[in-house]
Formats: sequence, C-alpha cells, structure tokens
Amino acid sequence: MCSACAAEYRDPADRRFHAQPNACPVCGPKVWLAFDPTDDRLADPAARDAIDVASRLLARGAILAIKGIGGFHLACDATNPVAVARLRERKRRSAKPFALMARDLEVIRGYCRVSPAEAELLSSTAAPIVLLDQLAADADLDSGLRGLPQLAAEIAPGQSALGLMLPYSPLHRLLLQDWERPLVMTSGNLSDEPQCIDNADALQRLAGIADAWLLHDREILNRVDDSVARVIQGHTRWLRRARGAAPTPLRLPSGFESAPKVLALGGELKNSLCLLSDGQATLSQHLGDLEEARTAREFERTVKLYQALFEHQPEIIAVDCHPDYRSSALGRRLAAETGARLVEVQHHAAHLGAVLADADWPLDAGPVVGVIFDGLGYGADQTIWGGEFLLGDYRQWQRIGHLRPFSLPGGERAIREPWRCLFAQLESVFGWQQCLDRWGTLEPIQRLQRRPLRVIEAMIQKGLNSPPTTSAGRLFDAVAAALGVCVDGIAYEAQAAIELETLARGALGEVGYAFAIDHGDSRDRSDSNERNDRNDRNERNARRWQLDPTPMWTALLDDLTARVPAAVIAARFHAGLATAAAELAVQAAHRHGVGTVALSGGVFQNRTLFEAMHKALSERGLQVLTHRRVPANDGGLALGQSVIAALAPGAAPQSPLRGR
Repeated sequence: MCSACAAEYRDPADRRFHAQPNACPVCGPKVWLAFDPTDDRLADPAARDAIDVASRLLARGAILAIKGIGGFHLACDATNPVAVARLRERKRRSAKPFALMARDLEVIRGYCRVSPAEAELLSSTAAPIVLLDQLAADADLDSGLRGLPQLAAEIAPGQSALGLMLPYSPLHRLLLQDWERPLVMTSGNLSDEPQCIDNADALQRLAGIADAWLLHDREILNRVDDSVARVIQGHTRWLRRARGAAPTPLRLPSGFESAPKVLALGGELKNSLCLLSDGQATLSQHLGDLEEARTAREFERTVKLYQALFEHQPEIIAVDCHPDYRSSALGRRLAAETGARLVEVQHHAAHLGAVLADADWPLDAGPVVGVIFDGLGYGADQTIWGGEFLLGDYRQWQRIGHLRPFSLPGGERAIREPWRCLFAQLESVFGWQQCLDRWGTLEPIQRLQRRPLRVIEAMIQKGLNSPPTTSAGRLFDAVAAALGVCVDGIAYEAQAAIELETLARGALGEVGYAFAIDHGDSRDRSDSNERNDRNDRNERNARRWQLDPTPMWTALLDDLTARVPAAVIAARFHAGLATAAAELAVQAAHRHGVGTVALSGGVFQNRTLFEAMHKALSERGLQVLTHRRVPANDGGLALGQSVIAALAPGAAPQSPLRGR
C-alpha cells in the first residue's frame, strides 16, 4: 500500500479501516495494453487509457486477449463478420458457437427474446452465459429492420440460440460502457486446451491469435470457465457449472447427514470432481475433457487444491467403471497411496444418483424409474450404454430397458462421423439390401453408397472395432445424417444433435413417429447390481424392455421419399422419441409400483425432447425429477458417484450395496 492507503487502512476512525478492496490509482490494480508497437493499425495517440484504446481497437476489427477473473477471453466485435471469421480461423474453432457479452439487458433485448426468468438469471451474482432464442428467427423482428447492426452469421452457425452474458467485473463494465452491440467473449485458448490464466503464458500461447492483450496485475490463482445455463419451464438448468456457481456447497437430501467422506472424480468428458462430507456435496467448477493433456494435468492439480482448501481426507474414492478413464486411473492411484477404499460406480447409475440428489430425493423415499439418455457410458455388461431405463435409488439399481442396440463401426470414428451411425442403424433394422431395394433413390442412401460400405458391413458382421451400443446420442446422429446434417463429421461434441433440434424447432407441434416397445423376457444378471437370489421370486420384474426405432425409420424414409421438409421430419422424430420413451417409463412405473420418473443424461439438455417428455409423463400422473442445481450431462456425474459410493458396504451400516 502507498502511504495514504496505509494510513486509511490502519485508522479505526476511517471508513476504509481494514478494507480489503483497493482501487487506488497509486498502489491499486494496474491495467495496461500489450501489443506490437510496430503495427500501425494498433497505434492510437488520441486514446485516453488502456481500456479506451482496447475499445477503439475492437471497433476497428482487432482481436483482443482480455484478462478476466478466472482466465483470459478472446474478444472481437460480434457484428464484424471479418473479425469473427478471423477469430475462428486463428482459434481453430470451425463451428462451435461463440459466447457474447453485452453492456446491459437492453442491448441483449435488441437481439434475443428475454423472459423475466432469463433476465433474472443474467443479472444474478453468478452472471452465467445464458442461452437465449434469437429475435432474428422472426423475419419481422430481424435486427437489421430495427436499425441495429446484425450479428455475424458465424457467431452460432446452425443454431437459433445465442449464449449471452452481462459484464461481471469492473474491467468488463468499463470496456463495454460505450458499446451498443455485443462483443464476442470466448475462452482464451486454442480449441480443447485450458484457457490461459497467466500474463506470460497468455502472451506466448495466444500469440498469433490476439492482436493485442489487455492485462492487469491481479494474479489468477484458479482457472474457472464461465458458467452456462438456460431457462426451461421457468427453471434454471445448468449446462456448465463453473464461475459464480461452483464451488457453492449443495445440501444433500435427508439421510446423508452422517455419510462418510467421499472424493468422487467424475468421468472423462465435462469433468468435475465432488467432495462429500457433513451432509453436503462440494462440486468443483467445470474442468473440461481429460483427453487433452493440459486439462488432465489441471484436473490433478485441482484435486489436490480442493482437498487442501476443504481439509478433506476421503475415506472413499469413487470412480467410473470405465477401465481407461484418466479420472478412474487417478482414483485407483490415490486409493493405493492413501488407503482409502475404492468404489466403482456404473456411469448411468451415477446419473441416476445425481438427479436424485439434485432433486432432494430422500434416502429412504424408495425407488424411481430413471430414464438416462446420453452419448455413451461403460455398461455393466462391458458394452456401451446410452439409452437406459433403470429402476433404483441410491442403494441399488436394475437395468429394466434400453434402446435397441446397434453397432458403432469404427468405434470412436462413428462418434465423429454421423454417416457411420446412419448406416449402422439402417443395417440393423432393415438390412442394407432391403434399404437399397425400397429407398435406393433417396439422396441419403445415395450418399452412403459412395462410402466404403463393404468394409463397414464386414466390420459390423465380424464385430471388428464395431462395439454394440444403446446410445440415444448416436441415434440422434443417425437421424441428423439422414437429413443431411453433419453427415461427414462434427466439429464439436453433439453438434449433429444440436443442429437437428434447431431444425425441429421450426416445426413444433407435429405428431411423432411411432417406435415399437418390445416387452422382452430375457434376463441378464450382469445388468444389475442386485445379486440376491431372493429377487427370483418375481420373475416378471426381471423382464427388459427395448425401445425399437424400426417403425420410425420406415416412416422417416417414406417422408423423405414424399419430399416432406426436413424441419417437419426432425420435429416428428423428437416428438416420437419423447412419446415412446415416456410410454415405456409409464409402463415400467406401473409394473414396479412406483410413481416417480427421473430424467438425466446429456441428451436431456435438448429442450425440445425434455419438454415433450416431461409433459407426457406429467399428464400420465407421474412425478418427474429433473436437474436444477447441477448439469444433466457428465458435469453432474461426480455428485451421483459420491452419494452412491457413500452407501457402499462398510461405508454406512444401513447399506446393502456393493461397490460396482
């Protein structure tokens, strides 16, 4: 502190006695602009200060790296298509939407619909990125007709929603005070890498991306991304829980007051970790995808940091059952080093546990039917699950139904190339020759004919790198490819499904395609963690349903033949899947005598599917449990792992559950 600040700080009679914030122009925080002085484009002798210069540079089309609270942003004028295209090229982010920051709600209302609930969320202390419907979706409300500069088309290609946030730091407020249009405000990194938090690191890693750097001397100790949320049915639904929301502790339902201390390490994608103790769960900020080496190292650092900050010495370490997840490997190593007991929790059971805890379902409230739709998860039978119907609670669960299995030819390549999922679906439900005989003149079938189908078909038949899956996410990919959406490949996770939903929202209200519900009578004990033979007393409760898309594919391909618009087909698919999945859940609830259905998994971030299924279940008189405090995707997985592992044998005297 300078002498003036020191005198104020030490004088009990002064209003700044022991005040921690310091905005003194002498010894307070310093802001400056770093750029190449030989670049004539960046010189501006008329500017007043660093923030003023930064604002002028943005207006000229420059890309700036801006140091915030939890990391750096890359910013440019959102209405400058050249600047936006340049940022995409430099950041190597070809299609994933950019987040925007606007000065105030009035600026946002110039471009998006904003409900009272959305306005409240935008203005909250968490200040997340909020997904909003664009006004430009209505021709008569196009921003150009309102006298506003139009946003660059490349902000959110293939989508009707925009992610907007308000300024949440003084620097952001000062920078945007003269802007009557939004700025792109995306994470300061190359795609898939953690964002920069250190000045020197940003100057090095963002060279070649940023034209200038707006820096300050406040050190960022912990990397924290912006939170992302949307309002559905009047309630906040978190898509990414980070800055402003984490690590606020979550109170657990009644019954967990004396649960042991648990460290849960989440999954491989959208990772977050969870500390459970004293009847509450502390979920970390979003840490990202551990497939990237820098993110994996940051994950390990954050595990140590949280344990130190919260003085948490776990009795149990909970991990996913997948043998190759980095989070699971770390958990096994920590358990060996510390003597903590390792508990493996099946992926979709963890989703079920997460939504139960999120919805404040009491420990002894009994079982529910869980509908868990996601991209993939390691199943109890060592196949890839993702379209699951479970019966259970925190202590025990049973797989009672699933989507009809099909193959993923090429394994991970099928996740990145939706045409592979389309071929595998058609081969599974019809056989390829029947497709050719009946629909061979359709464009999607013709496109597939230009692929190496002999090789793909042989892979499927021989089971070579073609694992079976029940994934709902991959079903969405297949339908998207049939409609010409992301056929060749995706640029970011769930792109095909997101763009398919965008199509569907242009034709809501359509009657859905039919799905068949097969009432199987097969039994597979590997699908359950209930191994007690006393369950044999009720054989019919062991039957498994299958949700079969064969009728849907017949109707969809016939609609393509009849030249039905793609938006109508997409809407019919969404409505049909919601109706059929709800019907299966209703039948399961009646068979097993339960009155509650829980929805979890990343596919339920699809607003169209979620709203339709929620309505269908509610109209049938069932209580519906959903996520409100943690994401439905894998960002909430660690919460579910922690509550299930806390009840594993030996963890609590009342628990009959085994670890896996």
